[in-house]
Amino acid sequence: MIAIFTDFGVVGPYTGQVKAVLQRDAPGVPVIDLMSDAPSFAPRAAAYLLAALVAPFPEETVFLAVVDPGVGNPNREPLLVRALDRWFVGPGNGLFEIVCRRGPCACWRIDWRPPQLSETFHGRDLFAPVAARVARGDEIQKTEVDFTPDPNFPDDLTEVIYIDAFGNAMLGVRGQTVDRGMRIDVSEHRGVNWARTFSEVSVGQAFWHVNAHGLVEISVNQGDASARLGLTVGSGVKILAGS
Repeated sequence: MIAIFTDFGVVGPYTGQVKAVLQRDAPGVPVIDLMSDAPSFAPRAAAYLLAALVAPFPEETVFLAVVDPGVGNPNREPLLVRALDRWFVGPGNGLFEIVCRRGPCACWRIDWRPPQLSETFHGRDLFAPVAARVARGDEIQKTEVDFTPDPNFPDDLTEVIYIDAFGNAMLGVRGQTVDRGMRIDVSEHRGVNWARTFSEVSVGQAFWHVNAHGLVEISVNQGDASARLGLTVGSGVKILAGS
């Protein structure tokens, strides 16, 4: 199975062209559109989101993950990563930092290059063919590299990493790390408290909960938390003892 995780968006030719390459190079391998609206130009935020979405996928799934604002930069190496008993193919810009933190991890620089490589579309021309080859069990040209944790990536990130279509704001914080008695302060909005689910608060009330992906999420019952609280990807929050 191949799962596609990108910031390409739901319009335009990009996802379709990537899937065409996967169909060409790995016919018969199921392809799942995990998401095409990962945080745009934000591999740091996307790293926490990607790690949270892995669990439902079977072992040996290949994640074709592309959030790559530095595409074409020779200092950004293409990577193949083995982590969480799954494979990850994409840019070496921090996108795989958190999956590598969650257990044993091995990393390789991808040395293989296609006959034609666009300067600006490595997702189609480089990463998709490699993902297809990995899914088929084929060898590719690669060189093992060390994984060194980046100090700019805390284990849990107290920032908004994704806002869904309902305006719910996910944080890069695992729910298991936060006590239910704590509150979240968002700029001038103080005292966003925990509730188990939407129906436990009044319509229009803001609260935080642990979402289906295991992340802390700020929501408004039947409302848009991002609009109400002025949240965007990258907005910082404070998680404090309750009062």
